[in-house]
Amino acid sequence: LYFSAQEGILFFYHIKSLQYEMKICADILQPISNLIFSPDYTILLLITDQGTVYTYKPAHSGEAVKLLDACSSCFLAADFLTPGNKYCVSVTISGEVQVWLLEDATCLSKLNLYIEVCIT
Repeated sequence: LYFSAQEGILFFYHIKSLQYEMKICADILQPISNLIFSPDYTILLLITDQGTVYTYKPAHSGEAVKLLDACSSCFLAADFLTPGNKYCVSVTISGEVQVWLLEDATCLSKLNLYIEVCIT
């Protein structure tokens, strides 16, 4: 079980029967608003309240890596494009939809919706 706290810490709970073990996986120093696993569960996207997107690879137990930084408009949401986990799509508050290559955060395509976006 992965979950995040208000302080921007990603936790992992290993639960077996009535026993559990807690581990701190990453501390990104920004409140995390969304956690999304890739279809094959090898990468976890962490989206912060400030609109920054990080990747975390549970099998490598390393630090979270900043993928996308909030620039002129905060990233509101992101998700993987399936099949696979090579690409993700994001949307900003200002309505810009972007497709990213996860390997090096290259923006491959963008589309402006010309409308402010919100989550309901």
